[in-house]
Formats: sequence, C-alpha cells, structure tokens
Amino acid sequence: MDLGLKGKTAIVTGGARGIGRAIALTLGDEGTNVVIGDLDEERGARVADEIASKGAGSLMVRTDVTKLEDAKRLAQATLDKFGDIDLLVNDAGVWVIKRFAELTPQEWDKEISVCYYGVLNCVKAIVDYMIEQKKGNIISIASDAGRVGEPNEPVYSGAKAAVIGFTKGLAKDLGRYGIRVNAVAPSMTWNDEMAAEQDEAKAKGGEDWEKYGARMTKILKFYPLRKLGIPQDVAEMVVFLASERCGHITGQTISVNGGYCMI
Repeated sequence: MDLGLKGKTAIVTGGARGIGRAIALTLGDEGTNVVIGDLDEERGARVADEIASKGAGSLMVRTDVTKLEDAKRLAQATLDKFGDIDLLVNDAGVWVIKRFAELTPQEWDKEISVCYYGVLNCVKAIVDYMIEQKKGNIISIASDAGRVGEPNEPVYSGAKAAVIGFTKGLAKDLGRYGIRVNAVAPSMTWNDEMAAEQDEAKAKGGEDWEKYGARMTKILKFYPLRKLGIPQDVAEMVVFLASERCGHITGQTISVNGGYCMI
C-alpha cells in the first residue's frame, strides 16, 4: 500500500532508540526524509545513517526537548536541510517507577518537563510554519497510563493524560488550517532493558528464571492477546496516521496495546 509519504519530511523526537527509532526507520522505508531530535547523538547518528542507506534523506540534531530554543533549532535545521516540515512525531519521554510518596520534586519535574513540556516546545517550534503553509500533521506518543493511571507511575500517568488533552484541544485549534493532530497510546512495550532483564534471568536459570516466568505470566493476563507490544507495532500505527489514508482523522488517541486498555 502506497501511503503517499515519499519525499515528505518528518521530525521524530526521541528517535535514537526504542519506539522512536522504529518510527524513524519505518518512515524511512516509506521514502520520507527523517530528522531525528535526540540527546543521544551517537545512537541518533546511527539511525540516521540507516535511514540514508534506504535512500531517504536523514539528519540527526542533538535536541533537549525541555528547552524551547533547542526545539526551534531542530525545526530550523529541518527547514535548512529539506525546506519543509510535513510531520512532527513527539516521542521523547522518560519515566520513573516509584510510588508518589517516594518521588522527589526533581524526579517529577523531569517527567513533566520531557513528557509534556517537551511536546509543547516542539509544537510551538513548528506550528507557525504549518499554519502558514496550511497543512501539516502532528502525532504525539501518549500512553495508556494517561488513560487509566498506573501505580508506581503517577506523575508519568498525569503527564501523558495532559498530552492526550492537549492533542484534543490542539486539533480543534488547528483543524481550520488543514493540520491534523493525533496521539498514539502504547501499553507496556518490549524494549532493550526488558530484553536484558530476560537474558539475565535466563542465564542464571533455576529459581531466577522461574520467578521471571511467573511474573511475566501474571503481567500477560492483563493483555487479551497474551503478548506485549513491540516498537514496530506502534511505528506502523504512527506511519498510517501520518498518511492521507487517515486524512479525516484528527483529535484522536489510538491505543496500540493488545487489548490492555479498551476506551
């Protein structure tokens, strides 16, 4: 299926690893020029090189999304290189696994700054350009935590709920200019840290491996499909939403979660 994304230009924050990396590479597969905004220059550059090897344009720009000036610099670098911004994907995020009583103000400030203010900064950096050109697409990676709230992730849940609310309001603000705004909400998604944990438990074997298996079995009971998502699951939805095949969809949050949360 031709999604019509060839030659378009996308910014993907947090594109150096995990879900952001999968999104960036999948856009590259569609022939989209991809600009990666991330603090991890080394990993981000490797992703950019991989995209370039597919024949698509690419660029890595070191970006701290908590700083509006960095977000503006990312947008300007994109315009300087490719002359256009068709899509912004807000993927950069952090989370702290603790009960709220144990969180420090510094920890919750970082979660809010990256997960919510990072979205605001990056949208602010590109919104005037999209309004002027009367087209554009903004997709933010939210979380099912923002829909249902998660224990040990209270501030992260709140920040992602804010992203969902912002998506709705922004879609109403910008629809008149032909700009679509949506969010994608994953649930627990397999990542490098989880793979390392599995490998460690397997290497130890015995009781460690049995405990790991029992814990995963308990977790998977919450997922009707009895499996966790992988970054590519989220990437496929983001790229589909970015296409004109979804030209009449805006203001929505779409969960990609194996049935964990049904709203």
